[in-house]
Amino acid sequence: MSVSFAPLTHPADRTVAVFGARQGSGVLLTDRLVLTCAHVVGTDSAQVAHPANRGRNRATVAWIDHRLDAALLLADEPVRPVAPARLGMVSTRQAIPGCEITGFPRVQRYGPDRRLEADQYTATVLPLAGRLRDLLVCELDSPPAAGPDDEPPALSGLSGGPVFLGDVLLGIARQVPLQREGRRVEGVLIDQILTAEPLEDAYRRAGTQLRAEYAHGNFPKDWQYEAEYAKALGVAYRRTKIFGLDELSRHDSEWDLDTAYLSLEAQAEAQHRISQGSPLPQRIDALLTDRPRVLLRGEAGAGKTTLLWWLAAHASARTLADDLAPLNGLVPFVVPLRTLRARGVTFPGPAELWSAAGLVVDAAPEGWAGRVLEAGRALLLVDGLDEVPPEDREQAHTWLSRLLARYPDTRCVATVRPLAVEPDWLRSEGFEELRLLPMRNEDIQAFVTSWHRAARLSEPDDAERLDGLEHDLARQFDQNRTLRDLARTPLLCAVICALHRRRDGFLPETRWELYRSALGMLLGHRDRRRRIGDPEGVGLDVEEHTQLLQRIAVWLVREGQSEFTRDQALRQIGRALAGMERVSAQGRPEKILTHLLNRSGLLQQHADDTYQFIHRTFQDYLAAKEFVEDDHLNELLRHADEETWQDVILLAAGHCGRRELAVLVSGLLDVGLRYEAGTESAPPSMSWPPCAPSTRPGWTRRYGEQYGRARRRSSRRPTTARRPPWPGWDRRHWRSCPIHARCPPRRTPGS
Repeated sequence: MSVSFAPLTHPADRTVAVFGARQGSGVLLTDRLVLTCAHVVGTDSAQVAHPANRGRNRATVAWIDHRLDAALLLADEPVRPVAPARLGMVSTRQAIPGCEITGFPRVQRYGPDRRLEADQYTATVLPLAGRLRDLLVCELDSPPAAGPDDEPPALSGLSGGPVFLGDVLLGIARQVPLQREGRRVEGVLIDQILTAEPLEDAYRRAGTQLRAEYAHGNFPKDWQYEAEYAKALGVAYRRTKIFGLDELSRHDSEWDLDTAYLSLEAQAEAQHRISQGSPLPQRIDALLTDRPRVLLRGEAGAGKTTLLWWLAAHASARTLADDLAPLNGLVPFVVPLRTLRARGVTFPGPAELWSAAGLVVDAAPEGWAGRVLEAGRALLLVDGLDEVPPEDREQAHTWLSRLLARYPDTRCVATVRPLAVEPDWLRSEGFEELRLLPMRNEDIQAFVTSWHRAARLSEPDDAERLDGLEHDLARQFDQNRTLRDLARTPLLCAVICALHRRRDGFLPETRWELYRSALGMLLGHRDRRRRIGDPEGVGLDVEEHTQLLQRIAVWLVREGQSEFTRDQALRQIGRALAGMERVSAQGRPEKILTHLLNRSGLLQQHADDTYQFIHRTFQDYLAAKEFVEDDHLNELLRHADEETWQDVILLAAGHCGRRELAVLVSGLLDVGLRYEAGTESAPPSMSWPPCAPSTRPGWTRRYGEQYGRARRRSSRRPTTARRPPWPGWDRRHWRSCPIHARCPPRRTPGS
């Protein structure tokens, strides 16, 4: 399901008839709040009727001011589903043509029973004409029809009718002076109504934020353009893509953003500090509600960009609900810094904001973006501050701070990876920092449901197969902790969903293959597909990324650690750079480490000066690769009796060539023989294979005995044909082992 565009509410859709002391008109400020004239209401209650409804809605007086001749009614039930009206304060002395007045005047009644009918008048607002009396004065483009002298005035019943400039409410009509041939209409300015203190209370009780803006003479043209701009945002951001996973086709790697979107958990950055405690995380929707400016930190693939896309599409379409409903009607300006940098564009000024995202839309009316910013109606979405080179980040800071200082009412969300900028980098600009958190188990299951729902909508003919795939993957996530832990970010969870679908329900047969696919995406392919250059001033290919990370990973395994400090990482990188001339020429170890932390997507900050791999199995996978490439198989075998080395040894089999695999398998079989002879304990790497069907007591003993017998039998046939006769293993279990993935098929006579 794509984003559904809620059409911008036309002024006529807000116009209602009001029945109190007399019949008049009114305007829906929200679905329940109605603004009208005090002399129309007269008492403590009234009735409201909308042309699209049958019957009338009862309403009570929430606020009334007889001096202003204005009243606010609160309907018992919603009258019509409309977004909060835009309230405009006239801020020009020039005449404003093209305004509209709507209502239910007497002259428009029809039929023998004189039934009500809405009418519409075009007019020019004359700001200077009512300046001394604080009145809204409009001059009708043509005079109303005149009736007999003994009948009420033709426009009676129009009192309380809204005066709109585009979709901005400037005030309400109050009376028609006797002079000027009935072409003048005097009304109450929104400016004066906004000064009434009870009005804000009434809005608050109705669950709506009171927001006003300055009205200029360009609004009709702006209003039409904003409708086209909103559609362009929806087209640009209604789908998202997994970048860099070569196994997937274009179709398989994309999904509908609106359907598959999941509200993630986040936590205020300051709340991570022990001195301030650690309150429970909240959904990002709730955290964004009362924070006008947010710096959102998150690891690679955590969903930062996806969140901005979703906000842009929905805020412009006015379809945000619950906590985020106040953002409806704001005009999103998406500023993808990586894209601008690739195009050689500097930081955009107000006039360039509409074009920063490269939307398929006509050029904006001159000065439009500035008017939106000035009115406090902009939602600035700055994506990828970490993708600005370090030497340019101060310039980025200056650009953003000056823009927000010039337009202080602008809401803003900016994204950055955790370590790209120091804490409180934008604090002086009023930003609060939030950090996206890993997905919970229930989030993973919800993501699987949403992802497959999106797939069914795009391919209804394949719905039955997708139902089965969804149930199967949900079961696998429920039962397989390793798979579940790998899917803690939306990116990797989407990778698994897409691979599962692509392979008709079968994920890669080994964790080794799954990690290889994910690593191939994260280490360079993803940035390359996103056309990100070298934002840190460091350009590494996949092999160079891998080689550096392998050094850190193998050191952690040897030390029995899963976390490391910055100094420890710098020492390992420094040693690695001694044999990497092209990389060492690009900077010191400090610069290379910063690049790895910000761009690899595999490292994350765990504490103030402590880092770790995003998942322990990535560490083990890379360490295993280093052991094999440096011909340290004997070191692996020496640790075969240590449980912490179990995954490293199993994953090393996937990295082995034919010769290395024979050495590794033979060495492990020898360990099994020594166990059977009673000279050595059973190695956990044999006792607890990741896909073994049982871990009940006695498994270790039987496993070691079987391994010893296998070693004796294997001496009578080629090493490459050996198969471990582990108790309870069938062909499916064997095929899920990394060793099997590297073994050639068993030879049969005559083959």
